[in-house]
Amino acid sequence: MQKLGWPFLPGRNIRIERAAGVCLFTDDERQIIDAAGGAIVVNVGHGRERVAQAVADATRNYTYVVPPWLTPSRQAMLDVLGTHWLPETLSRVHCTSGGTEANEAAMKIALHYQQAIGQTQRSKIIGRSIGYHGTTLATASISGHPGRKEGLQHALPKFPEVASPYPLRCPLGSFHENSGQYYVDLLADIIASEGAENIAAFLAEPIIGSSGGAIVPPEDYWPAAAALCKENGILLIMDEVMTGFGRTGSAFAHEHWQLNPDIMISGKGMAGGYAPLGGVFAREEIGQAIEQAGFQVMFNTFGAHPAACAAAAEVLSIMVEESLVERSATLGAYLHKQLQDTFADHPHVAEVRGRGLFAAIEVVANRESLEKFPRASQVSGRIVATGLNKGVFYYGGGTGEVRDIVCMGPPLIITESETDQVVSTLAASVDEVVAKV
Repeated sequence: MQKLGWPFLPGRNIRIERAAGVCLFTDDERQIIDAAGGAIVVNVGHGRERVAQAVADATRNYTYVVPPWLTPSRQAMLDVLGTHWLPETLSRVHCTSGGTEANEAAMKIALHYQQAIGQTQRSKIIGRSIGYHGTTLATASISGHPGRKEGLQHALPKFPEVASPYPLRCPLGSFHENSGQYYVDLLADIIASEGAENIAAFLAEPIIGSSGGAIVPPEDYWPAAAALCKENGILLIMDEVMTGFGRTGSAFAHEHWQLNPDIMISGKGMAGGYAPLGGVFAREEIGQAIEQAGFQVMFNTFGAHPAACAAAAEVLSIMVEESLVERSATLGAYLHKQLQDTFADHPHVAEVRGRGLFAAIEVVANRESLEKFPRASQVSGRIVATGLNKGVFYYGGGTGEVRDIVCMGPPLIITESETDQVVSTLAASVDEVVAKV
């Protein structure tokens, strides 16, 4: 039998045989607390029988149906989304197989809309210097993630880029009182230099995901940035693939600033890891304009797969029934307090940051100067590996330039005692690694 290379590039390969609650179990029955929820995906926990049963029923009853048609599972998902989750301003729904496809679709929808309303010159979409939107050429290009562009730069399309708000490392000074306006002014400068009449949309994460490590912008940043977009006819696209569906202690992270995005993108927590699924949600007038223009919003073959929609309907219903958004806020506050208390004076942890059950630490060579460890030291990777050996899985973040980020995004059912173990193991892992660097 031919031996196949898995994964495509060699790396540490762990065999997981089963999972339950917040834990993974290896083939030798070693228990690992999934403090990262996989890739910040798992929200209702592993091994929910009712989700598995819903997926089985959908597969048994109708297997594959082209995405535009309705099935009972698609209708169930739409019902729970409309009743409990989506704001009234977002009424048009397009489903994909995941976050990358959803981001790509949202970018195309924004361009279609501008064409449909006669703004034919608006062909540019602004991205940010830190952020991640996917793996296609277009989504990789608009992402602020240099590490994932290596070897591809010569082939990537070009998008205007503005600096992401990064309060810890703001050029005005760490956590400067004017940092929010500083970053808004940079956005205004980009709009002016590119020409507002040429810009279709601004694509960004409300709270920066793992590429920056749960970077929360200054409180005045988003209201001013959103107003700037509206004044200039630029659509605001919020990428909530990592932060949506309760992860940050609200239904969606943009709600922390009472924003009304024109288009919102979801993934990960939408089906809680039980099936691949992404969602694009847009304002009604956007859908109507594209419809009247006769443009197509083309589906992906496996977008809105009936089994994936069945998973989403159950996962999102469980979250409502068990008040897991509120739990994310409560347990998130507990997690952040434990992290703050543990690392408050740590000489190699510059910041604890995030919202809800999405948190990260930034590890540095010197806390006072914010000097980074050399990239070759691979500090965050070694911390993740050390934690894994101690029975807790964390998610390494960063972009190469932004580095030594360790992220946490556990299932929203995690307990305080499990949270304590996550924090204490992280502290031990950081100390063990930096002592050797």
